[in-house]
Amino acid sequence: MAKINITREDALEYHRLKGKPGKVAIVPTKPMDTQRDLSLAYSPGVAHPVLEIAKDSDLSYEYTSKGNLVAVISNGTAILGLGDRGALASKPVMEGKGVLFKKFADIDVFDIEVNTHDPEEVIRVVAAIAPTFGGINLEDIKAPECFYIEETLKEMLDIPVFHDDQHGTAIISSAGLASALELVGKKHDEIRMVISGAGASAISCAELAIRWGVKRENIMLCDSKGVVYKGRTEGMNKYKERLAVEDKGHRTLADAIQGADVFYGLSVANVLTPEMVKTMAERPIIFAMANPDPEIRYELAKETRPDAIVATGRSDYPNQVNNVLGFPFIFRGALDVRARAINDEMKFAASQALYRLTKEDVPDSVLRAYGVESLKFSDEYIIPKPLDPRVLLWEAPAVAQAAMETGVARRKIDLDEYREQLAYRQGMGQRVRYFIMNKARASKGKKRLVFGEGEETKIIRAAAQVVDEGIAHPILLGRPEIIQEKVKLLNLHFTPEIIDPHRSEKQDKYAQAYYELRQRKGLTLSQARKRVIEPNVFGPMMVKMGDADAFVSGLTYEYPEVIRPALQIHHTAPGVTCAAGVYIMLVGEKTYLFTDATVNIDPSPEDLSQIACLAANFARQLEIEPRVAFLSFSNFGSTPHPLSQKVRKAVELTKARCPDFVVDGEMQADTAVVADIIEQRFPFSAVKDANVLVFPSLESANIAYKLLARLGNAKAIGPILLGVGAPIHVLQTGDEVNDIVQVAAVAVMDAMSRK
Repeated sequence: MAKINITREDALEYHRLKGKPGKVAIVPTKPMDTQRDLSLAYSPGVAHPVLEIAKDSDLSYEYTSKGNLVAVISNGTAILGLGDRGALASKPVMEGKGVLFKKFADIDVFDIEVNTHDPEEVIRVVAAIAPTFGGINLEDIKAPECFYIEETLKEMLDIPVFHDDQHGTAIISSAGLASALELVGKKHDEIRMVISGAGASAISCAELAIRWGVKRENIMLCDSKGVVYKGRTEGMNKYKERLAVEDKGHRTLADAIQGADVFYGLSVANVLTPEMVKTMAERPIIFAMANPDPEIRYELAKETRPDAIVATGRSDYPNQVNNVLGFPFIFRGALDVRARAINDEMKFAASQALYRLTKEDVPDSVLRAYGVESLKFSDEYIIPKPLDPRVLLWEAPAVAQAAMETGVARRKIDLDEYREQLAYRQGMGQRVRYFIMNKARASKGKKRLVFGEGEETKIIRAAAQVVDEGIAHPILLGRPEIIQEKVKLLNLHFTPEIIDPHRSEKQDKYAQAYYELRQRKGLTLSQARKRVIEPNVFGPMMVKMGDADAFVSGLTYEYPEVIRPALQIHHTAPGVTCAAGVYIMLVGEKTYLFTDATVNIDPSPEDLSQIACLAANFARQLEIEPRVAFLSFSNFGSTPHPLSQKVRKAVELTKARCPDFVVDGEMQADTAVVADIIEQRFPFSAVKDANVLVFPSLESANIAYKLLARLGNAKAIGPILLGVGAPIHVLQTGDEVNDIVQVAAVAVMDAMSRK
């Protein structure tokens, strides 16, 4: 990954300009447009929740933002690596923390800078304002005061109190350590660990490593005075005493590091020398986490010990130990069960979730964000990336479950439903995706889904996800030796069913059946034998002969190369004379269906009518009640022309063909989607705020969906093929793995609906 250079001017401009100074703002969550709205929001309406909360304090979670609000609190005594710069100087960091809470976990934050060095005063301030919040995140408070402040507040308050500098690094590094140990073939209870640094992070890292199985006596802590050993008096405190080792004559970091399996750096730059690294055990693990300059440079550590697994706190090297992988998701899980605390079990669960996620296939969106071709469990990928959207879906439920199991949760939740709710927080695209996936999962993975391009890496990864999600039983067309080797290289833990059309025992049977289907269309038996081994013929024939339930192809083919043989073999569905393509377009919180953007170039009125009915029926499969608008450049006859008349005729045919759908047109695009235009100018129309948009030609539909996706930041799902005589669905060149899985789920949903 390329190193990112941030200049002083860049940083100051970012914070000062871009609209408003700073990084955060407050946005109302309820309407404030009318006098009634104001009366509900404030006086007199606000009196009712006041009285209810006065009777039952837990109702504050129902009637206020408390349950999604965290205080990020600092006194500025240990700001990043900058030291004590004062409370006000810590505000940019605290605002930044608030932005990360919101971005990664949809948690709202008030940052509060407390101008005092007195830990008792910090405690009094936090305790006094605690009723406002669902949780307290302490930040950049120096040790050992931070230990005392957190411990005292945890005893006083019945909401989570979490000092991220202590626990965040511990949680992330422990996940990375578990991965690294697995890769080097060592176990927690066998290793010897040396930690440089004895502050809040170092001690918390040691304690969580012990929870993972590292023996306390096998951890050696080193501070600026040297090794922390029993009987030492200089620079000691009760927190260091917990990790003091028996005096064996080790006094320096160089003494301690000899033969060590693991080095944790939580101190200052360049304290770990190449000479020290050379004395470490075979396949050493080096986590140099001082920021911005680590205890040893990544390049130097790898040059000195090529067999080492190295992690740092920096984003421009592999294996970044980044606290953003912890605090947003830990608080998300804690808040959603209304936890009274964040206990050790919840922190351990968060660390375990990150470790497990590291071994999963990495989404294309993450690869693209980091500008890499691939990421898989290896020496250079032992911790998930901060921009991986799955972290929310793995870590927060693990924390919530641990909170419920340990009795600190006020609220019990269904974890499967909770994962869906978390996905919804990531946007409408995830909501629709989950709906389709859940529909497909109802088949219990029994539908046999054939992928025509089984040798493609993306298809193999998608097939693995299809199995993991319980969507279908995938069948990959291709050469077994190629596919099996790629499965191994991708580190995927599944054994796909593979069929090579060239070697299939059913090749002759399929060729004969294909010939009988096409013999009066100019196809000879010899030609049938040659063509049936093509994936886009073999796959649909598997469906035709009952050896599969659905077929998906198109990642490396043009659209017609997939749809043409599918229609030749399966024709259109009963009562349908033309197939069509539809895109699900997600615009903000709204869902639209655009049709036909893929199949029919210049549809007739009859074609448009069938296309509209197909799309409306599909909307109902998605549990969307269709409001169908036929689009044109004319509004209800305002511009007579053969093109607008074609659309008008299609409307008439559709009202007769599908009388139970709300249908109207011809109308302009803005008329269709803006209810006020209909209400003010065309009140006779029953279609207000249409959600199924029927375009007059492929040209207009294709232009519209691509512009909206590229310039309007809309999410496009599809194309989804409608009206074919069997569940055949087409991918697009360049589809990502998630897109392929989504189309696969649609194919399974289609197969289920035909039964």
